[in-house]
Amino acid sequence: MSAHCTSSKLEFARFFNRQVTARFDGGRMSSDGGAIVLREVEQTLNLFERLTQCFTDYRNPRRCEHRTWELLAQRIYGIALGYEDLNDHDQLRFDSVLALLCDKPDVLGSQRKRRHDVGVPLAGSSTLNRLELGVPGQAAGHRYKKIVGDEAAMDHLLVEIFLESHDEAPEQIWLDLDATDDLAHGHQEGIFYHGYYDGYCYLPLYIFCDGHLLCARLRPSRIDACAGADEELARIVAQIRQTWPDTRIVLRADSGFCRQHLMRWCEQNGVYYLFGLARNRRLQRRISKPLAKSRRRCRYSGQPARRFVQFHYRTRRSWSCARQVIAKAEVLPKGDNPRFVVTNLPRTMTGSIQHLYEQLYCARGDAENRIKEQQLCLFADRTSTSLMRANQLRLYFSSFAYVLLHAFRRLALRGSRHEKAQCSTLRVRFLKIATRIQVTTRRVWLSMSESYPWQHDFEVALQQLRTLPCRSPPA
Repeated sequence: MSAHCTSSKLEFARFFNRQVTARFDGGRMSSDGGAIVLREVEQTLNLFERLTQCFTDYRNPRRCEHRTWELLAQRIYGIALGYEDLNDHDQLRFDSVLALLCDKPDVLGSQRKRRHDVGVPLAGSSTLNRLELGVPGQAAGHRYKKIVGDEAAMDHLLVEIFLESHDEAPEQIWLDLDATDDLAHGHQEGIFYHGYYDGYCYLPLYIFCDGHLLCARLRPSRIDACAGADEELARIVAQIRQTWPDTRIVLRADSGFCRQHLMRWCEQNGVYYLFGLARNRRLQRRISKPLAKSRRRCRYSGQPARRFVQFHYRTRRSWSCARQVIAKAEVLPKGDNPRFVVTNLPRTMTGSIQHLYEQLYCARGDAENRIKEQQLCLFADRTSTSLMRANQLRLYFSSFAYVLLHAFRRLALRGSRHEKAQCSTLRVRFLKIATRIQVTTRRVWLSMSESYPWQHDFEVALQQLRTLPCRSPPA
């Protein structure tokens, strides 16, 4: 990607009898030429048009050069391409390929109104910052922070995109819940010390369904991991059942979500659950005999040994009734490893109790991988502003960047060797392509690197996308 051309030379070690010299004078080039394929994905989803409807813009349109649609697209595409900070856009604003993705009519910036903006097609960090700092009730009268987002509308859009990904209602879906830490960058609003994570952090809640992100809620860390989960599930389940009234819904989570109020909510609303259950002395006494048998087998064979037991169990105070518990009486060469889960799933839906634990419950680990993608690949933990509302909006931007890349993986790479690739792999192999852009009267030319190693995979992915219906045809 080029910004202002410079005549300064960079000297490197000699190549045999030749001097090696570099200059930043390649013209209109970008390191992210492959991202043009994300524009095809976005038009299939009509993502940014619907996301724009979640924001209220109080600016005077006659004095604005960057529409809300363009600002949202620039910010989210930037995250998808690996640019985590707003400051990165002070350089990215020169990128004509990114301007093409954002549907800027003047991708070269040659028609900008102010002289010092000529050649700069996109917004800088100060303009993008107005997206995050708008406050409802104050934005209309504020001098700069005049754009505000509607969190309820964005929550609804995440679930809506998931529902649209299915041609017909599935018989059953699994909703995976998990909480993680989001370490503090300073003195942010809502930051508290968390003993388990040994630091000051947020405690965001994530809800996934088969790789689809349904909820990303930033929360203070002084609460229980399960706090607020029933409220989030109430709106998600209601929206799902409005479209799929006959679909069975099963919740799956670790022992941090095994709480009376959540299980009671599930039982009252016809939702199944499968939760981890923290072990205690009473539970371990219930499986003392199968655990002893596993211990003898492990001692004899030198290999891990396990048995599965099912029984009904009720806590002495917290649970309102007895519930079905499945125990794994496992012994490893290094010691005992008993595990427990609690469920209201009928036996006809689960098969054997071993299958229920090993295949159904343990599958929740995929949601943990999706959270890692969010935080490590899409910078969901860059919640460094002082206001919790602004940090929640940053989490939304990361979430919609994930929605975009997951849609690319789901729609363009199905059946290929990359269909399960992580977001960071997709970025390196499909988006980071050195490209020169040239604009003529009738065409925009993107000249990509001849040595790009995944040309065939890129062409096949584009062909698959072009066969899909376009919700937002280009003008």
